Amino acid sequence: MSQIAAVLEPRSVLIATDFSQPSEKALCHSLALARFYGSRFCLAHVVSSLGLTMAGPGAIAACEEAVLREAAQVEASLVRTGALSGIQYKFIVRQGELWPELREIIREESTDLLVVGTHGRQGVGKLFFGSVAEQIFRQAGCPVLIFGPHSQQLPWVGSPSRTRTFLFATDFGQASLRALSQSVAVANHFEAKLVFLNVIPAVPPRRSRLHGGTDPEKLQENAYQIALQRVAGLARNANLNVRPECRVQFQSNKPISEWILETAERLRADLIIMGLHSSAQFGVMSHLNWTTAYDVVCHACSPVLTVNCASEKGLIGTKTSQITMPLLSDTDLIRVRGLGVKW
Repeated sequence: MSQIAAVLEPRSVLIATDFSQPSEKALCHSLALARFYGSRFCLAHVVSSLGLTMAGPGAIAACEEAVLREAAQVEASLVRTGALSGIQYKFIVRQGELWPELREIIREESTDLLVVGTHGRQGVGKLFFGSVAEQIFRQAGCPVLIFGPHSQQLPWVGSPSRTRTFLFATDFGQASLRALSQSVAVANHFEAKLVFLNVIPAVPPRRSRLHGGTDPEKLQENAYQIALQRVAGLARNANLNVRPECRVQFQSNKPISEWILETAERLRADLIIMGLHSSAQFGVMSHLNWTTAYDVVCHACSPVLTVNCASEKGLIGTKTSQITMPLLSDTDLIRVRGLGVKW
């Protein structure tokens, strides 16, 4: 079994903001991250041309000027309070289409981590909404740390040491495996317990007829054992510093996002981590898509770290080993109980 050798190394942290209250929460956390890791810090705002084009160049120029003033005020306030002390930083204001401009900033600044704050159920606020949110989830070339309207106000990064819990939701797809290496790096760095969660479909009664009349409960138990073996296989080979925990839930009538949210709430998770599939990679086992992530972000009490399967780089360096998912023998299955599996 290959072991994971990953080093958490966000050299550049970028926060995309619209200077609203939800963005202030993300700003607080992103500054804490930059200070904790000694990262370069960049604050970016895109003055969207959407809705202003019809008003004419004068309206766009006036809006951009107002944003520049607001950005200067924010910078002055952060300097005055010492929040930027010792941090290499840059403020960027641009005008244009939201996602193309943001994507270019990510490239120019060699961003390792993108931080955003969301506004809630009706979209991702003034800056990230509709198709822009989808583009960020699917196309961002780096991990994205998202703070929803219900996430905690004060950052736990750099706070006094305590036992932290991170929830890693997996569907065993390529994106989940990519996100796992990042999850292990983050968990080990903060000495956090990593909880593995897989949500599988409940076996409907009619499915038993397709298996020669097999008892649905037996089919369900078999499905559970298979999922459990795979989750435990990931946990056993993750080389975690703190003993992990494995959980398998049946989807039943709830969407995947609700199970993730309920599990995170029970655990009082400090962070939720998800690997996302692009639209071309959706399949039977691929339930962790951008819509699931969006629903989790909008209702979670903790920040959500998403890792796009197409990302070329991320929080960890390039020295990440491939992860395998072996099926366990009966003996190994007994040993799984030592991982804290919830039956």
